[in-house]
Amino acid sequence: MIQSVQRAVGILRELAGAGRRLGVTELAERLGVAKPTVHAMLRTLEAEGLVVQDADSSRYALGPGLVLLGNAYLDGHELRTRSLTWADQLATRAGEAVWVGVLAGDHVLVVHHAFRPEGAVQILEVGASVPWSACALGKAIVAFESEALEARLLGGDLAVLTGASITSPERLAEQLADVRQRGYALEEQEATLGDAAIAAPVFDRSGQVAGAIGVVGPVERLLAGPRVEELAVAVRETARNLSRDLGAGRGQLRRAAS
Repeated sequence: MIQSVQRAVGILRELAGAGRRLGVTELAERLGVAKPTVHAMLRTLEAEGLVVQDADSSRYALGPGLVLLGNAYLDGHELRTRSLTWADQLATRAGEAVWVGVLAGDHVLVVHHAFRPEGAVQILEVGASVPWSACALGKAIVAFESEALEARLLGGDLAVLTGASITSPERLAEQLADVRQRGYALEEQEATLGDAAIAAPVFDRSGQVAGAIGVVGPVERLLAGPRVEELAVAVRETARNLSRDLGAGRGQLRRAAS
């Protein structure tokens, strides 16, 4: 790898995860890089609009150029593009919000969000990043990924977001086996207290998992009695239709439906 590029990415990641502006000294300490080197990189990133410097504190934050890059990624993402109509239809059918996500490292990135049909105030979650183990989208994806990737993720850090977050690799492995058997994943207050989700995997023309689509909402609505099965059927059918749009073959769709 090219060291200068790796360090520049490290700066962006530190600024993204800090939740506040950072100065040159703090960034240098976090990265283990000399201050003059960090300062030179920051000036270059600032010139490209990827970071901005506060005039009063001289500290740095992420810049607007990253928004343009992020939007370009979303606009060119085939799963997101193909999912727009299907997600809207699922939201109308289920009466719930719908998320479409892809695996990015050990997190799920939300690439599309269809609002719940009702007129209540809702926050757009496109761009949100959720630990794979704490969301139905992540479980639906990982359950149909390679055994090697599943083992690596199960052996990594398992996030604790609420008291219901699952931190046992053995328990998660059992859940993933259940997902493979029934074709959909559940999440109950593992990422956010009071919320639940039901998601199913989406496959592409190569037979690989492209991502997942699912409904999200209050636990008392999604997981109440027979509604769980009704929503699961709707989610699986939508995932199959979306997979067909992406060119998935019948064999892969049978695998997810088995």
